[in-house]
Amino acid sequence: MSYNGDADRDFIAQAMPAFISEAAEQIAAIETLLLELEQEPENRELLDSLFRCAHTVKGSAGIFGLNRVVEFTHHVETLLDQMRDGKIALNPAISTLLLQCNDQIKFLVDTAADESSDNPVQKDVRAHLVVQLKALTEGTALVQGAITTTEPVAPNTQAELQADSQMGGLRIWNITARFGRDTFRNGMEPLSIVRYLAAMGRVLGMQCDAQHVPALEDLDAEGCYLGFAMELETESSRDDIEGAFSFVREDCELSVLQKETPEQKMARTIAAMPDTPRLGEILLSAGAVSPEQLSQVLEQQQQTRTSASSTPAEKIGNLLETQAGVAPEVVAAALGKQQKMRDSAAPTEDRYIRVQADRLDAVINLLGELVIAGAGATLLARETRELSLIEANLHMNNLIEEIRNGTLGLRMVPVGETFNRFRRVVRDTASSLGKEVDFEIVGGDAELDKSMVEKIADPLMHLVRNSLDHGLEPPQERLGAGKPASGKLVLSAHHETGAILIRIEDDGRGINRERVLERAWSRGLLEPGVVPSEDAINMLIFEPGFSTAEQITNLSGRGVGMDVVRRNIEALRGSIKLTSNPGQGLQVDIRLPLTLAIIDGFLVGVGKSKFVLPLESVVEVIEAGDKDVKADALGRHFLELRGAVLPVVRLRTLYSVDSNHTERMSVVVVNSQRGQYGIEVEVLLGQQQTVIKPLGRLFKSLRGISGSSILGSGEVALILDTNSLGELATSEALTSTHSKAPLSTATV
Repeated sequence: MSYNGDADRDFIAQAMPAFISEAAEQIAAIETLLLELEQEPENRELLDSLFRCAHTVKGSAGIFGLNRVVEFTHHVETLLDQMRDGKIALNPAISTLLLQCNDQIKFLVDTAADESSDNPVQKDVRAHLVVQLKALTEGTALVQGAITTTEPVAPNTQAELQADSQMGGLRIWNITARFGRDTFRNGMEPLSIVRYLAAMGRVLGMQCDAQHVPALEDLDAEGCYLGFAMELETESSRDDIEGAFSFVREDCELSVLQKETPEQKMARTIAAMPDTPRLGEILLSAGAVSPEQLSQVLEQQQQTRTSASSTPAEKIGNLLETQAGVAPEVVAAALGKQQKMRDSAAPTEDRYIRVQADRLDAVINLLGELVIAGAGATLLARETRELSLIEANLHMNNLIEEIRNGTLGLRMVPVGETFNRFRRVVRDTASSLGKEVDFEIVGGDAELDKSMVEKIADPLMHLVRNSLDHGLEPPQERLGAGKPASGKLVLSAHHETGAILIRIEDDGRGINRERVLERAWSRGLLEPGVVPSEDAINMLIFEPGFSTAEQITNLSGRGVGMDVVRRNIEALRGSIKLTSNPGQGLQVDIRLPLTLAIIDGFLVGVGKSKFVLPLESVVEVIEAGDKDVKADALGRHFLELRGAVLPVVRLRTLYSVDSNHTERMSVVVVNSQRGQYGIEVEVLLGQQQTVIKPLGRLFKSLRGISGSSILGSGEVALILDTNSLGELATSEALTSTHSKAPLSTATV
């Protein structure tokens, strides 16, 4: 026995992390479904999904003996079940209660491995929630306007739900039981159970099952061969009946079903029918309606559609109930059959397999080394000038590129999973601030590297709260400004070339530039009277400790956070830009690379140094000499390209690279947030896959460099940050807009 106990404990210890992970997904789904159900309170599909999630958490917790989770979730499940039966209608108070209960379930799951962390405060919170749940489920009368069924319910299940939900009234139960061979040896008497059942109501019929009784010479005098089928009329529930078998439940095959009504039998017939597309055809095939009745109902519906009345045509199901006398249960079963057909016609769900993140990271690292080794092999093959070897290496590199794309795709996840977390944040924050907010998510299916999704969550959280607190006005102020009382907040994402754009947009106050300037002057960030460009003013809010809030609140006002937001985004090789329209709203654009591991690069050289440009940022390459690249009085370099002025960055000057200056140079034209500019280089070494390696601590503050890479020859190449270089190329022009108007206009 001790061995089995140890084995069980080992199994639970090994399986517990998987349970916690799966339960966390269900808990997150519960929160999302609750917030969606607030917007669509009559959506039965959402309600059923919500119930299934809670039931899954409860069932999984029961397997591991987590009684705290089971007991508390049972109360939540009871409330959801009554909501499905239409006895309780969802309202904001109940939604808030269920969200609080979900928070408590999350706490219980997170502390499942250590119940000692369940402090008295949490126990009091849980007890208070249970009191509220019981008050709803035990003391609330039936609510009108119940949620209607939109998906099929199996006839037996439907009967069970009806039976369990009724508190009184006679019902007829079909009870079938077959006892195990060792029932007598275990000291149990089946006939005593039969007598107990008879005392619960009236036995309408009973039949013994003797087909398993062996011949006399094979009969075991101590064995039990009894089986029976009973029809019992009683006011007792299924739980009461099953309770009569509690002592023999493990050694007994038991079935307790409520006797089918004619309507339920018709519904079962419909469920077993082959797929038929139309509701009327389903009911006609089942014999629930005659051809004449169906024709009359269809004709009446058609007349309603063609009439000039603005009243919409009544649904065929309602007409069949009122005009043809079809039972509501039968119509519901036919509607369920239709929904089942639609679901089966939809694409099948994707299959998933769980992989530990560290294992996937190890594969990515090995893939990076494979890319470097492949580049080295290609270099050696070119030196040999053997065509067959060069072709073999080319084929190998193509395969490596396909493996790279496929492997990196394994790390890509939809950003919508992160975005959905903010529904609860927006709801609770808006409620605490007394504001009304319409929150919208757009483009949640856009994919991003999982490691980046995890790191971008906190900056997004801060920006969303900042929009709610500083951006959106209270309802009275919005009405006074001619706006709707309810503010609008949109969180969107979509792919750009080699990057993803995440946008947070609200229709609130925008940035008060005058207040920002006053605060910047008072804190010494700008010389008094100096007025930079609008973009520069907006970016001042990212300075450490900067805040324009007049009072400190629980959400903001201390000037802590926005500088961390920018630092975290830049650490991901991303950028952030603000576009403010005072009085109309603020738009925050965050651009991030799709992955942090491997990119397609364009290799260039200056002297003995090698640099890599992200290939997606390269527009074109042009030849230019010293006479083409000119300098102005401020030392800025530029050239004329198709009638426009193009700023140029000279890497040999910027990074003091030792170079044998040649007369003919190349200028690589690249895109950045500030527009196009050129990078002057000496040698073009072509396209190649680039494995990104982090910079050492010594080079963290180096402007214009985002990382490094090891080439196939063993040399180290620096990866250029095109956005940061773009700021360097245009920063002087931005700070002296009055000195060279044509150049400033062209470079901004």
